[in-house]
Amino acid sequence: MSTISRRGFLRSTAAAVALPAITIFPSIARAADFSYKCGHDLPDTHPVHVRMQEAAVRIKEETAGRFDLQIFGNNQLGGDTDMLAQVRSGGLEMTLMPDVILGTLTPVASISGVGFAFSSDEEACKAMDGELGAHVRKNINKAGLLVMDKIWENGFRQITSSVKPIKLPEDLRSFKIRVPVAPLWMSMFKAFNSGPTALNFNELYSALQTKIVEGQENPLSTIYAGKLYEVQKYCSITNHLWNGYWMLMNPRTWNALPKDIQEIVAKNLNRSALELRSDVAKLNVTLEKTLTEKGMLFNRTDPKPFRHALNKAGFYAEWRKKFGDESWAILTRTANGLA
Repeated sequence: MSTISRRGFLRSTAAAVALPAITIFPSIARAADFSYKCGHDLPDTHPVHVRMQEAAVRIKEETAGRFDLQIFGNNQLGGDTDMLAQVRSGGLEMTLMPDVILGTLTPVASISGVGFAFSSDEEACKAMDGELGAHVRKNINKAGLLVMDKIWENGFRQITSSVKPIKLPEDLRSFKIRVPVAPLWMSMFKAFNSGPTALNFNELYSALQTKIVEGQENPLSTIYAGKLYEVQKYCSITNHLWNGYWMLMNPRTWNALPKDIQEIVAKNLNRSALELRSDVAKLNVTLEKTLTEKGMLFNRTDPKPFRHALNKAGFYAEWRKKFGDESWAILTRTANGLA
């Protein structure tokens, strides 16, 4: 399994954008039989985008130029909810969609984002590769979308702030925080008596800059890639939820592909999803130091008081009812935080 350093993924992304297709694929002169677009919400410097670009290169090479996958990051094709609607209608062939945003269509897709459920990245990935992930994919298929086998890890999310560190649940009271357009996360921060505001990622930087919100929550890789350290002072390592992205396709456009191309596309997208995991693990170690050098102040929290506050507020009972007993039982079998 190959890995990329923080500087490496920045350089590789810049190179991939700068080089014309004829340089990347000198032996491929023919026009592609199939040219599909795939959009996502992360910055072009994010390791997710870099791994997607690598998959696109391999796919084009292995199909001898018959399939051209064009990657558009940073909400270039619209916000998450827009891209989800476009893939459902067939206006967009593919999208890499956050689990919690997908939960607006298929509620159980967001179950991996239940607050303080997972204790480690390894535990979360094992659950999503196993029984919990299979359960989620089955429900995504029922909603009329095709989904790849492997989830793309975004990792544990941390809370940043321009006004104060978050040390205890009480620090979240009346705290104006941006959250993705996702009912589960809105519900969680309301349970903490915060003031959550739902915004797509492309609106986040300006909202922090103009003080519309005081803080936000994202993995360290996104905090760095989105340059949020420029408008945030404090970073609290809360690990309050684990977040992944599902690779979705419109079934009609997917079924239009010959079987051999389908196999090549699926193989390489799943491979990049797995390779991303080692990137996230390595970057989590180095980025805390890098963000400290950028001026951010770090602190660490104990999850127990936060779980207790959510339980007392009825958050877990509410979402157990919404997800249903079957789904909740699978989650509790695979997530130590809820055991």
